[in-house]
Amino acid sequence: MLRRGLLAWASRVVVLLVLLCCAASVLYMLACTPRGDDERQGLPRANGPRGRASSQAAVLSWEERHRDHVGSLKRQIAQLQEELQERSEQLRAAQQLAGEPAGAPGRAQADLLAFLRSQVDRAEVHAGVKQATEYAAVPFDSFTLHKVYQLETGLTRHPEEKPVRKDKRDELVEAIQSAVEALNSPAESSPDQRPYTASDFIEGIYRTERDKGTLYELTFRGDHKHQFRRLVLFRPFGPIMKVKKEQLNMASTLVNVIVPLARRVDKFRQFMQNFREMCIQQDGRVHLTVVYFGKEEMDEVKGILENTSRAANFRNFTFIQLSGEFSRGKGLDVGARSWKGSNVLLFFCDVDIYFTSEFLNTCRLNAQPGKKVFYPVLFSQYNPGIIYGHHDAIPALERQLVIKKETGFWRDFGFGMTCQYQSDFINIGGFDLDIRGWGGEDVHLYRKYLHSNLVVVRAPARGLFHLWHEKRCEDELAPEQYRMCMQSKAMNEASHGQLGMLVFRHEIEAHLRRQRHKTGSKKS
Repeated sequence: MLRRGLLAWASRVVVLLVLLCCAASVLYMLACTPRGDDERQGLPRANGPRGRASSQAAVLSWEERHRDHVGSLKRQIAQLQEELQERSEQLRAAQQLAGEPAGAPGRAQADLLAFLRSQVDRAEVHAGVKQATEYAAVPFDSFTLHKVYQLETGLTRHPEEKPVRKDKRDELVEAIQSAVEALNSPAESSPDQRPYTASDFIEGIYRTERDKGTLYELTFRGDHKHQFRRLVLFRPFGPIMKVKKEQLNMASTLVNVIVPLARRVDKFRQFMQNFREMCIQQDGRVHLTVVYFGKEEMDEVKGILENTSRAANFRNFTFIQLSGEFSRGKGLDVGARSWKGSNVLLFFCDVDIYFTSEFLNTCRLNAQPGKKVFYPVLFSQYNPGIIYGHHDAIPALERQLVIKKETGFWRDFGFGMTCQYQSDFINIGGFDLDIRGWGGEDVHLYRKYLHSNLVVVRAPARGLFHLWHEKRCEDELAPEQYRMCMQSKAMNEASHGQLGMLVFRHEIEAHLRRQRHKTGSKKS
């Protein structure tokens, strides 16, 4: 009985609610039904007694109310965005500091925000900072919506370029977008202000103080001719955070040095002298693989290897002989795959390379199987005959290997010397064996690593040198290979200033003769 009574009561309530909804719908329809012409009293007719002026005033009043409403909504949205950003920053800070004791995250978060604000005060933003010399000044780079004008040109060597590096491109796009949002912020603009877009951006300058942050000054078109809007933004750098702590033991990490070769006996003899001192006597954890093309001068090369083996009691080497024309990529590929032991660290090397025992440890520390490959930037030696041409004699090789702008340059366009584990080399697919002759195979392999999930460590190596030798660019090379070879040859001879002295040597000699003549005339 009780259940039946409850069901009856519930059914009555449902019917009553349905009736109420229907009644409300009818009333709503009646209220929203347009009135007849005679009943419209809200707005005066344009041809009525109150005329066109009253109609325009009503419209203007409505537009003003609408504008105020839109402005209010914009301000509310901006406030919500600011609160959301603040909450996101608080959440990230709390997550980073989650490991600290209770009560510490709030204090640490406040300290972090105070630190970021202090970075603006410490940086050269509001006032200049006294510099000791002109070399201490941090220059700006300038940019437009599509181009960057840079002092440090990097690998492209372009003083003007569309940003190639994604991080630089994204950085500048974000700065422009932030500036546009700030210009359009309802809190800082009037309701009738025109909206700004990225197309209003004219130019900007930016510079980075590495211990403080990046300063951006962006200029936009104003509302009238000769008027501009400038925004100054600052991206503060946070404090250094510990990410990882590792203990590395390289005592048993063997380096397999692989050298492709064809003839060049004198260069190989010089290479083995360096190898004996650095690898055998000082390091002692190295295997040498020589891949030799052809039979010409092969016996001399094998004789140098055997003499080194007997003199230094060294047995950790492999000699592989291949037929056909020289191919650096094929030689390195065959040498890398010939190793049958456990996963080994490979160092792809050329016969005109000089390296120290410290570099071998750098090689070990910057390569990790399945995670990292190392592409060192070596220091390339200029032509000693030009560098030391005014000296009585060219100094010994060890004294020539000094890292200065007069003696050489960082060969940042070369990717031939690399440290990587055999497993990574095989998994990436090795070299493109269709490439013949000089150049191209190393860049192809480098790009394959860039397209993978491995970290590519690219850094100058203070213990890795390319010894100068005369470079010949053969006519048989493909046009792109020939261009690369000639570019390398031009940069290999001497610095810009030294080449200039050679070009203008006749003018310089004539000047010296005139100076000597003037001095002799005064004495007489």
